[in-house]
Amino acid sequence: MIKGNFIDNLPKVYGLYTGGFLVFILLMALLEQMGVSADTIGILFVAFTIFIYAAIGWLSRTMQVDAYYVAGRQVPAVFNGMATAADWMSGASFVAMAGGIYFGGHGYLAFVVGWTGGYVLVASLMAPYLRKFGCYTVPDFIGTRYGGNLARFLAVVVLVVASFTYVTAQINATGTIASRALQIPFEVGVWFGLLGILLCSMLGGMRAVTWTQVAQYIVLIIAYLVPVFWMSNKQGFGLIPQFVYGDAVMRITELEAMYNLSGLPAVDSPVAGLAALKTPHVAAGTGLAAWKFVTLVLCMMAGTASLPHILMRYFTTPSVRAARNSVAWSLFFIFLLYFTAPALATFTKLQVLDPNLATGIIGKSIAEVNALEWIQKWSSVGFLAINDANGNGILELNEFFMRGDIVVLATPEIAGLPYVISGLVAAGGMAAAMSTADGLLLAIANALSHDLYYKIIDPKAETKTRLLVARILLIGIGAAGAFVASLKLTSILGAVAWAFDFACSGLFFPIVLGIWWKRANRPGAVAGMLGGFIAGSLYLYWVAPAFLGNTPWMGIDHLRFGIIGMPVSLVCMVVVSLMTAEPDAETQAMVDEIRVPSGETILGSSH
Repeated sequence: MIKGNFIDNLPKVYGLYTGGFLVFILLMALLEQMGVSADTIGILFVAFTIFIYAAIGWLSRTMQVDAYYVAGRQVPAVFNGMATAADWMSGASFVAMAGGIYFGGHGYLAFVVGWTGGYVLVASLMAPYLRKFGCYTVPDFIGTRYGGNLARFLAVVVLVVASFTYVTAQINATGTIASRALQIPFEVGVWFGLLGILLCSMLGGMRAVTWTQVAQYIVLIIAYLVPVFWMSNKQGFGLIPQFVYGDAVMRITELEAMYNLSGLPAVDSPVAGLAALKTPHVAAGTGLAAWKFVTLVLCMMAGTASLPHILMRYFTTPSVRAARNSVAWSLFFIFLLYFTAPALATFTKLQVLDPNLATGIIGKSIAEVNALEWIQKWSSVGFLAINDANGNGILELNEFFMRGDIVVLATPEIAGLPYVISGLVAAGGMAAAMSTADGLLLAIANALSHDLYYKIIDPKAETKTRLLVARILLIGIGAAGAFVASLKLTSILGAVAWAFDFACSGLFFPIVLGIWWKRANRPGAVAGMLGGFIAGSLYLYWVAPAFLGNTPWMGIDHLRFGIIGMPVSLVCMVVVSLMTAEPDAETQAMVDEIRVPSGETILGSSH
């Protein structure tokens, strides 16, 4: 029995949890050896982990405003770093990132560089100062710093659009995993995933989400690392795959030259009968031009530093110093996965291409390949297809089609690993998608309930009413996200990129200048949010058909429209601020106080 304060005992609690999860993995491996079916093991993995998360959510239920919105501001830096990493390790990072590198090559590393670099901006420009401010939400900071309901309302609008776009991608990922693990249609899987997400977050708000995300990080990082280490040793590349996969890249280059192709085809290649696999491009080919690479990195960096569900995590630490330390821990825990993604993509691609490996399928008879269980299972749920275009009965490289979203999930089966590893990866992917969806739904619901309902519509609302509104909104927004995800409007990675662009177009400069420029005022902030968000959105509307063949202006396609929105936001904000009256002395003194690393929070306990 663990005695004493829960916060003080966190290392013991999660140490026991990790040990229990490892025992569960061994139990599943034993059941596989005893002849239990692969489908049953997959179901047990997903069901067991979701049950654990739901139990944590139930035990963390609360009716206290401070606990619901910011976890009581009691989360230690290390554990907040783990929770932030889980919040960050979305379906895009876990499920789609390696798939993007698999199909698109080094150009996709722009996402890794941008997302990781964004935390440098968060640490240096935002997190400690927002924590010193003492707000509950990002619109809370905007509304209090600039004053007036219009600025707060516009921040809520940008937050909802960006976060909703992002959450549909996460529900898409849960649907992808559930459809394979449970052998159900994708359109049903998204609703199953939503149920698990709501169980984690609805009753306990940020407190429940925080402790659930720590548990989810442990699952997802184990699930991501195990297959990579296993494949590296199985293929003879050594014990530390992150440092040795260069040799595998060279082998892939040789094989691609032998097949007279530069890489596997994109999933939306115009081949008859593959309509189910068609998804929009996520990157412009194998090698992005330097301009495209840099602009995508900038959009992802600024988007990272603008996303409300990430910034909210630093409102939960006990102090300003803890917020700063928490960013460092976040980067460390995120690094573990991002450093591994290229190695995973490389080893998986080699498993498919190399005829000398038992798992290689290129060059084998199509009848033999179609008889493979993993080919049948992924084909049955619409994520993979084989088309004998030349009719010779032999599988050519350009006759094999697989959605990038499933590369990580299918890796254990492609590599011929025990099915228990497939179940583990499915559980990890579900943990990644659920943890981010939890944070996103909470960011939307909290902004609507706190900033729109409580601060603007009904300032006299009782605590019980405010939290009830937040929970109803969680359900409604989640249901809308599941419906949109079921339509498959874009790939997981594409939807995530849009979310980052929306966020940086409307929020980046109003937040940064709100902290660092005393002259920034309410009209400037309103102009910056409106101008940037509208300019970016109009450009997206104009250029979104780019993946259908249109040529975007200066190579700025639908993934990087933030590079249009951000300059417009900056110019509008600076010009309008300078043309109108400067903020009052009290506001300017408050901005100075934000940057002092010690002392009481600005909003204090009266918030």
